[in-house]
Amino acid sequence: MFDWLQHFADWLIYSIFGIAAETKLGTSLNFFVYDTLKILILLFFIVFLMGIVNAYFPIEKLKNYLNKKKLYGLEYFFSAVFGAVTPFCSCSSVPLFIGFVQGGIPLGVTFSFLITSPLVNEVAIAMFLGMFGVKATLIYAVSGIVLGTIGGWLLGKLNLEPLLSDWVKKILDNKMKQTEYEEEKRTFSQRLPEITRGAWDIVRGVLLYVIIGITIGAAMHGYVPENYFNQYLGGGEWWTVPLAVILAVPMYANAAGIVPVIEVFVAKGVPLGTAIAFMMATVGLSIPEATLLKKVMSLRLIAIFFGVITIAIIFSGFLFNMIL
Repeated sequence: MFDWLQHFADWLIYSIFGIAAETKLGTSLNFFVYDTLKILILLFFIVFLMGIVNAYFPIEKLKNYLNKKKLYGLEYFFSAVFGAVTPFCSCSSVPLFIGFVQGGIPLGVTFSFLITSPLVNEVAIAMFLGMFGVKATLIYAVSGIVLGTIGGWLLGKLNLEPLLSDWVKKILDNKMKQTEYEEEKRTFSQRLPEITRGAWDIVRGVLLYVIIGITIGAAMHGYVPENYFNQYLGGGEWWTVPLAVILAVPMYANAAGIVPVIEVFVAKGVPLGTAIAFMMATVGLSIPEATLLKKVMSLRLIAIFFGVITIAIIFSGFLFNMIL
């Protein structure tokens, strides 16, 4: 879907600027251009789409349904499955998170999506299947959905809405005050300027955080040597799983991008469970993601979110090493 952006980034960095693709600077700048444009386009599109939904769909009824109906946790499962079929990295999932919160979807259900979306996608599953077989692929895919379901449920039970940022609270307050639009009979063309303006206001509000986050990610993508981690993770001791998760946080890649690295890890003797834990932490926990989330969450909420996911990934790593 974004191949044209990758071609543009390649053309701009390697042809126009003349920076070699093999250099760390070229890799970092290419990553920065591609991810910045991709995330901003996604952010505007998703927020614009949610604006249309808010204008025509009774989102309050959906919110009340999710809050009041006894779905016995299925709402978290459905959100996690939706996250699994969306091929986004952690930073690309943030625009969708903003759209969910803006649409009034319960925070725990939104977290289920945010957790699972970067962990599992169809491209990574196809690569995993070819490299590690059916058993490892099923464990990887199912565990990602289970992590999203349980993590979202747990975070939902903690009543963390007060820990959203003031910026998000202001958006939600303004939305509550604008109930009269449901009574108005306006055409789409009449609503379009308002929807577009609202989407642009949100994009402008998070633009600085997007730039900072992707800059950090691009630097890590180009300058943190992947082979550096092999020597610390291949022993199989109990502490290698927590260490793998900790070492993965500075990295930044999507699941499809990190799977070939995991194959190298396993080939060099790193246990598969430890390697999967490293991959999950790379795509599900990152400093760039935390930077982007700072716009929509307080530091305390970010710490709680990262803490819950870190513990879950470490536990999964131990479990994977026992099963695989």
